[in-house]
This record gives sequence, C-alpha cells and structure tokens, in this order.
Amino acid sequence: MALPTDIRPPFNSTTALQKVRAAEDAWNSRDPRRVSLAYSIDSQWRNRSEFLQGRDQIQHFLSNKWDNELDYRLVKSLWSFTDHHIAVRFQYEYHNPQGEWFRAYGNELWEFDETGLMRRREASINDVPIDENERKFFWDAPGPRPIDDAGIPDVR
Repeated sequence: MALPTDIRPPFNSTTALQKVRAAEDAWNSRDPRRVSLAYSIDSQWRNRSEFLQGRDQIQHFLSNKWDNELDYRLVKSLWSFTDHHIAVRFQYEYHNPQGEWFRAYGNELWEFDETGLMRRREASINDVPIDENERKFFWDAPGPRPIDDAGIPDVR
C-alpha cells in the first residue's frame, strides 16, 4: 500500500486519481491515526461548521465521528486538480446509534505541501435521511471499497 507521501505534487490525472483512492481507502479503515498521517502536522480543516488544526485535533474529531457514524462506508470521486490542489465529490452512508440511516453528500477542496501531505481541507457536507433499503454501499467494512465497485457515477 502506498504511503500518503508517496503520491506528491505536482499532480497529473493518474496521480490525482491515486491520491483520491488512497484517501478513500484510509477513511474507510476508520483508523483515526492512519487517516491523520496523510495531513501535515499543522493541517487546517473546515469540516461543516467545525474548524480544526493539527493532527491531534483531526484524530480526536475522527474518533468522535466514527463513534457516532456507525457502519460508515465512503466513496470519493475526483472532480478536478491542479499542481498542488485536488477537488473531490463524495458520498458516504452510516447509521447513528439509534439505528437511523443517512447518506452524506459532499465536496472537498484539498491543498498539499511538497511532501504530499494535505495542509488544508475544506469540506461541505449535507446529510440526507434514508431508509435502510435505500443503501448503496455494501462491501465488508471497515476496509477499502472493492476495486471493481462503480463508485458514484451519478449524484443521486
């Protein structure tokens, strides 16, 4: 498995896609420490209405997230890229401790340093309640999405 810093800017279409998939796989591990290692020590985040800075805050945030967003499964899709920036759209599904299911729809803007670590992440996310029978993501989790899974070809 490639380390986050193995994929460095400047990005091209191949490396941008690799970076997006590496991020998706890390998040689907639900391992806050593993995910945090893709971010610079002083990384700045906006996640919905929360503002975070640094790996410690990121790890704490993710631990809380996955304590409340159960059976989490995420799909990311490359939207665009430049030398040091990547934009993605994503969807993820989860249920809360009360058993209510949701699909989250969002966009992220990423900025990377020269070593391949993300120094800035801006995430806009909306949750939509769904019935359990409306779920789309069923692979074994935690773990990566199967390589032959279609991802999110449309935004419905």
